[in-house]
Amino acid sequence: MEDKKRTNWPVTILLILGLITIAFPLYMTVVIALKQPSEMTNSISGILSLPQHFSLDNFAQAMEVTDFWHSLGNSLLISIVTVVLSVVLHSLMGYAIGRNKAHSKFYKFVYLFVVSGMFVPFAILMMPLAKQTAVMGLANWVGVILLYVVFYMPMNVLLYTGYLTNIPMALEEAAKVDGASTWKTYWRVIFPIMKPMHATVAVLTALSVWNDVMTPLIIMSGTGSNTLPLAQLNFQSQFGTNYNLAFASYLLALIPILIFYVICQKQILNGVVSGAVK
Repeated sequence: MEDKKRTNWPVTILLILGLITIAFPLYMTVVIALKQPSEMTNSISGILSLPQHFSLDNFAQAMEVTDFWHSLGNSLLISIVTVVLSVVLHSLMGYAIGRNKAHSKFYKFVYLFVVSGMFVPFAILMMPLAKQTAVMGLANWVGVILLYVVFYMPMNVLLYTGYLTNIPMALEEAAKVDGASTWKTYWRVIFPIMKPMHATVAVLTALSVWNDVMTPLIIMSGTGSNTLPLAQLNFQSQFGTNYNLAFASYLLALIPILIFYVICQKQILNGVVSGAVK
């Protein structure tokens, strides 16, 4: 007799709770974004209830208040350039460190020094960086990109060096036998193999950059250029917050990064499976 499949209730309950934890805030965001301010009440039932009349007026007003297309362009420019530089530079650094730290004290020290950057809080660096970027003439989107590339270097180098342990040295040795230099071996052999990790680093970096408020606020304040999260601060005033317009703007800002994640999702899953198998 075949054993009947039993439901794993603890795991099922945890999955249901996780679904509720994700779905409920998303439901609240969509409902409030579609409501008019007059429909917002102090009662729980009034907040949770569906809109009386579905309208996209909040989205149009949110786009006007945040200068949506200009802010979106700034966010896209900063995010794309940061992701490209991070993937190229951090993968190179991860490769150099990963292949040498096992037999070199210098590279091991560099690895520990770089990774230790994850434990430095941004609050400590905030004011010195604001002063330094102003003196160097980098109080603009260029300075923000450079800071992002440095800020996310520790985590990305950690990920790349860890993934390199799954790539056998035999591939590089075979390339060298064929006459390829180290530089050519990296770009022709190693870099394409690390595509799943590139996707993972790209998504993690893009999410962090896309949602960040503090760095553009400190560096770009007063320049007249806003990223989307910075422009969304317009919904908050001394006397309160316009939640209807704010939530509509949050949904608009969610769409580009969600599309990017869906595109990279397959590569991320391949990377997880590849790492587990090897």
